[in-house]
Amino acid sequence: QVQLVESGGGLVQAGGSLRLSCACSERTFSIYAMGWFRQAPGKERERVGQIRWSDGSTSYANSVKGRFTISRDNAKNAVYLQMNSLKPEDTAVYYCAVAKDGSYNYWGQGTQVTVSS
Repeated sequence: QVQLVESGGGLVQAGGSLRLSCACSERTFSIYAMGWFRQAPGKERERVGQIRWSDGSTSYANSVKGRFTISRDNAKNAVYLQMNSLKPEDTAVYYCAVAKDGSYNYWGQGTQVTVSS
């Protein structure tokens, strides 16, 4: 059973930065991709971005492109989300997830990010 633990959320002023971390219990060579998602109150869950493990390629939602960066540490089985130039509309619970094939089947517990104006 894959277990994911996120950390790094918190309260930050608009324009500030946060770095989220996600530790994966399973060795990452067996997965297809790791992704970051978020869900704000009353809104649907949105994929923020993902990193494909085979080649390290990344993709991002238009809403965060140029401000957020996903990176990984293979040795630590971890993925990170660097969030810069944060906006109040980035406020949400952020989740990391693992796709072992083409679907995201394993989820962390989430970490709250609150951006004040």
